[in-house]
Amino acid sequence: MRALILVGGYGTRLRPLTLSCPKPLVEFANKPMIIHQIEALKQAGCTEVVLAINYQPEVMMGFIEEWQEKLGVKIVCSQEKEPMGTAGPLALARETLDDGKGTPFFVLNSDVICDYPLKDMLDFHKARGAEATILVTKVDDPTKYGVVVMDEYGQVQRFVEKPKEFVGDKINAGIYVCSPSILKRIELRPTSIEREVFPHVAADNMLYAYTLNGYWMDVGQPKDYLKGLHLYLDSMAIRQAASLAHGPGISGNVLVDPTAKIGEGCLIGPDVSISAGCVIGNGVRLSHCVIMRGVQIKDHTKVDLSIIGWGSRVGTWSRLENHCVLGEDVQCKDELYLNGAVVLPHKEIKDSVPSPAIIL
Repeated sequence: MRALILVGGYGTRLRPLTLSCPKPLVEFANKPMIIHQIEALKQAGCTEVVLAINYQPEVMMGFIEEWQEKLGVKIVCSQEKEPMGTAGPLALARETLDDGKGTPFFVLNSDVICDYPLKDMLDFHKARGAEATILVTKVDDPTKYGVVVMDEYGQVQRFVEKPKEFVGDKINAGIYVCSPSILKRIELRPTSIEREVFPHVAADNMLYAYTLNGYWMDVGQPKDYLKGLHLYLDSMAIRQAASLAHGPGISGNVLVDPTAKIGEGCLIGPDVSISAGCVIGNGVRLSHCVIMRGVQIKDHTKVDLSIIGWGSRVGTWSRLENHCVLGEDVQCKDELYLNGAVVLPHKEIKDSVPSPAIIL
């Protein structure tokens, strides 16, 4: 089986992290975001994954060299010369995705984190003889989204964008199973599979929706990234509790790389990930935050609801809160208060930021 992951975007919503690397390679729970998807695809029986790329292709090629052997999955690039939307990349990779035997393939958006029920979704797709199957997830407030309206068998009847009256509570979760016949509907041009292809498939009664029972989050912006970490760690606590940190000073779900060093008298958690090579000083308080590879946090500092980018350093007796995002290699002096500060890479912060601001 094959799969295509849409990784072409610039990741503007996740800046300043994406100024240093493409969004799919930004760490999520201590490994590149896209690795979670490729591992799930491998478990579902995929042996080849196509990355539809447009931004920083040389970085993605380096990623492939590093991870292809580790994961045991063939990874190839389909490079776009211009942004091709969500359907154009399928036409571009047509020869790879269509094996000539009618075997379905997966299509994933690269910033979706969920339980990945890919095997069950594939079985559902085959059982209904569908041309395409959309993964859908239930939301509390469907008025903010495009709603997928379907019957009791999962057959999609129509799409309603931001409905003012209740028509359903299931939205597109950004993961699809497609049969190769759908490729005949897609022209080699920038085009949207959601707006320009799926409505025609639905009109032919060949589009179905499979409902996700577990968690789901689009982690393409910092607030949702942190929400996604909470949901992911909750899931780990049920399925892989032994992989989470335990012991004195650990509160709630915490993920710590074995190479990270944590000082004495710290209180870590809930909902914290600490990546490889980090050094956490004494008396540090971390909650609802992401500490990326190679970060140093000095003694008696508090970090809450924030993301600290690679190789950054936070001085002693400092406080970061309210969705601070530090890019790569940000150096913060001692005794600073940062409130909602978004700091571009390679900056030195000498003064407090008492109100949310972007530090250029």
